[in-house]
Amino acid sequence: MTMKLPTLEAPRTDDSGARIALLAVQNLQVVYGGAIEAVRDVSLEVHAGTIVALLGSNGAGKSTVLKAISAVLDAEDGEVEKGAILFDRHAIESWKSDHIVAQGLVQVPEGRRLFASLTVEENLTVGAHLKSGIELNETRRAMYELFPRLADRRTQIAGYLSGGEQQMVAIARALMSRPRLLALDEPSLGLAPLIVAEIFEAIAKLRRDSGMTILLVEQNATRALAVADYAYIMENGRVVLDGTPQALSKNADVREFYLGLGASNKEGTSMRDVKHYKRRKRWLS
Repeated sequence: MTMKLPTLEAPRTDDSGARIALLAVQNLQVVYGGAIEAVRDVSLEVHAGTIVALLGSNGAGKSTVLKAISAVLDAEDGEVEKGAILFDRHAIESWKSDHIVAQGLVQVPEGRRLFASLTVEENLTVGAHLKSGIELNETRRAMYELFPRLADRRTQIAGYLSGGEQQMVAIARALMSRPRLLALDEPSLGLAPLIVAEIFEAIAKLRRDSGMTILLVEQNATRALAVADYAYIMENGRVVLDGTPQALSKNADVREFYLGLGASNKEGTSMRDVKHYKRRKRWLS
């Protein structure tokens, strides 16, 4: 059975025939506390019906970009200093987060942030509070198809679930609003490999069966590149490399420092190699 979620949006073009992205970040600069520059001059595009991965190590600025897109920087004294964020060709960098969600851009934050005292089914219902009863029932059935574990645990209290099951609830709750673009912040963080595999299979299924547009922020480059159509790599607050997964997987630096494959022996990279890489900064030259 095909999940009853928003269908693939038709690719958009301007008068010259050039493709128009559903989400476009242009020369974004984010500053915390009026002094600390966390993101500088970041540009990226997410086209309808694609999965775009934003990769990088911890502290690279990936989550800050996602928070800027979702307008939740205020809680951490962050501010968009420069640049533009366009969603469906509307400049949203000054919008409130609830307005952005209402337009169909929904984020699953790092840490899940469920209603821990509610059941799985009650959490899903909260995610569809703006939808009709028919839409709620249809989408909830689709979520139990996407995550069969949740169907078995629908009456259980969310706070008592495993970390992986809570992550599934968080993703399903976001999908209950039938978003046009789903933003995922580190969905594999702290989870066992088998659960990570299930979650990434669900991400691939969303793209394959319902044409869901997804912006995926991840440290697990191997998993992310396996499902993405395009990827950007961040270091020190800015994008240093971008391309298709096929092209990035052939890049010697990506293979060594994100996929864990040595340039010659295809073994794990040593700390000596990492220090050498940090000195040469080939991507930043």
